[in-house]
Amino acid sequence: MVGRIAVIGGGIVGLAVARELLVTRPGAEVVVLEREDAVGRHQTGNNSGVVHAGLYYAPGSLKAELCRRGRVRLKEFCGAAGVPYRELGKLVVATSEAELPALRAIHERSLANQVPGVAMVSRAKIAEIEPYSRGVAAVHSPATAVTDFGAVARALAAEVEKRGGTVRLGTRVVRLLREAGGVRVETDSSVQRYDLTIVCAGLGTDRLAPDPTVRTVPFRGQYFRLSDRLRDRVRGLIYPVPDPRYPFLGVHLTRRFDDEVLVGPSAVLAIARDGRRRRPGDLRELLGVAGYPGFWRLARRHWPAGAREIATAASKGVFARLARRYLPDVRPADLLPWPAGVRAQALNRSGALVDDFLVDSDEHLVILRNAPSPAATSSLAIAEYVVSRLGR
Repeated sequence: MVGRIAVIGGGIVGLAVARELLVTRPGAEVVVLEREDAVGRHQTGNNSGVVHAGLYYAPGSLKAELCRRGRVRLKEFCGAAGVPYRELGKLVVATSEAELPALRAIHERSLANQVPGVAMVSRAKIAEIEPYSRGVAAVHSPATAVTDFGAVARALAAEVEKRGGTVRLGTRVVRLLREAGGVRVETDSSVQRYDLTIVCAGLGTDRLAPDPTVRTVPFRGQYFRLSDRLRDRVRGLIYPVPDPRYPFLGVHLTRRFDDEVLVGPSAVLAIARDGRRRRPGDLRELLGVAGYPGFWRLARRHWPAGAREIATAASKGVFARLARRYLPDVRPADLLPWPAGVRAQALNRSGALVDDFLVDSDEHLVILRNAPSPAATSSLAIAEYVVSRLGR
């Protein structure tokens, strides 16, 4: 299809999709519609900057496949665009014998997902890689990297415009209406008809293209910055062994591309779609989440974990205690303010958090319904996948 195409959402995934359209469909008229005054203002620009290597994802899943391909593509793109890309490596650390079975399962998944250089390492090897950390064993991923995803988004936007596309900032899409042969896109300033519309709107997806079988819910991730006193004790990335029941990885330590070290995040249901700050939420949003049957099924099933996350987010003391499992001597005073992020996570009616990327598509409308981490890592591969499905 060559024609008029709208991509809704100026995050890293939407911009990667727009770029891929212009590469594969010369002559197409492609416009990115972004409500903010700059690209990458939400999930793209508010995260730890980790480029995942694919340790955790179910072999054969879209997450596993697109993370593996996306990491390679992202590394190449950053090199060409002059964006920082540092392979600092990651340790997933078991602090007790009880965590070893889950750690071995991560290692097996890593091998199945062809993660480069991944290995189980001993206590002594942990000390070589991260001298100030401790644990009984770990999975080491030397290919795990960090980058500036905000800079990646800006570079993608520049390439979109260089290839003849348009990035329209400050443009809020208010409604989508199907019409014969296309979709009518109503914004706060105009009404346009497009032959193809691709929705990469994150937390705005439900508002534009609701689906009764799945709902996107916001989880707020609180981060702190590690003090200068301890910052040099972290060389790369130090992660806990995650609870396999949840798509969240727990409080971890991450050296960024700019050498700041982050501690976090927590994972608490946000009270507002743009809930990076602790502030009153939109009542309509709260009622929308509370009225969804899957929310209450999730809450009943996992309320102890939810209570732990709330306690973590509310207390620097709890944050410090969790960090001390992997880096001794962390005190609450070592945790300095850092912006929070909000993760868009799909939830189904049965109360299960959707574990894989989820794309709905037909001839004229494509909706990316679930693209949490590792979506930034996978963005260029997600774009290839989405564009390859067009016309099927």
